[in-house]
Amino acid sequence: MTKIFIYPTTSLILSDMVARFGHTPIGSALAIRERIQTAGIDSPPLQMTPEDAKKGLRWAAVEVPSGVRGRMSLYGPQLEEAEAAIIITDAEFAFGCMGCARTNELLVYLIKKKKIPILELRYPADEVEGNEFVAAIRDFLRDLGEEHD
Repeated sequence: MTKIFIYPTTSLILSDMVARFGHTPIGSALAIRERIQTAGIDSPPLQMTPEDAKKGLRWAAVEVPSGVRGRMSLYGPQLEEAEAAIIITDAEFAFGCMGCARTNELLVYLIKKKKIPILELRYPADEVEGNEFVAAIRDFLRDLGEEHD
């Protein structure tokens, strides 16, 4: 079973596909759930704390806006644990909105820099592309499963 970082990290569709093929999806849903359910966070949905921006310095410079550093305090540890990644570009908001362009650029850069198996696809525009999209993801996940057998 491979730990697969999904991008956009909020995509439940990608999470479901990864899990159906026996791998572990790494996305923001579980990490955010932990933050919301953790005692001591007083004001959801403002789950970022001043400490998060400091932790984010590991992945983003001090000159980078604190929102990027805060987001990277969430995504950075997930990316470090990833053994593979799926990146979907030009996705519709309903597929998994990320919300911060600068964080997105940094995250994609760090994924590619990590030198792990990566599948990068453009979001499909029609049914034919949709079928090819799902088939490419299926093949990538199946091949990863064979590598770990």
